Amino acid sequence: MTTLFRYPVFPHLQDPCDPLTLSPGRSVMAEPDYLEGDCDELIKPKKLINPVKNSRNHQDLHRELLMNQKRGLAPQNKPELQKVLEKRKREQVLKAQKEEQEAHKKRSDLEIELMKRQQKLEQLELEQQKIEEEQENTPEFVKMKSNLRRTKQETEGEERTT
Repeated sequence: MTTLFRYPVFPHLQDPCDPLTLSPGRSVMAEPDYLEGDCDELIKPKKLINPVKNSRNHQDLHRELLMNQKRGLAPQNKPELQKVLEKRKREQVLKAQKEEQEAHKKRSDLEIELMKRQQKLEQLELEQQKIEEEQENTPEFVKMKSNLRRTKQETEGEERTT
């Protein structure tokens, strides 16, 4: 039924999507099921009008954008995402430069010792704050019980010494 050639023997069984088998006048798009002079009673579809595209402002803006694109001028307003990404990149570069400057700037032995002392003092302050918070958060009866124990131990210690 088929030959060794590219085109099949039966032309009505051709693949409609194959560009080699399409005739020059045919397209891949579906054709309407009615012909132009077939029925005058049918309502033929009309293309809808887009009011935005027909407006004078839109046409002027579109024309200006096309001219700017041809000249190589980009619009001044960048998308918000692009602005944020550029800002982050700039901040990262500045931070990296600052870190490099700090690394290059060598600290003296005195500065290192002062920093160590400052860190120790901060740690002591944090520990004291934690202890105070724990004391504030403990219930009143536990505080009273510990006070009673302390006074009892103090009185027992005084009795033993006398």
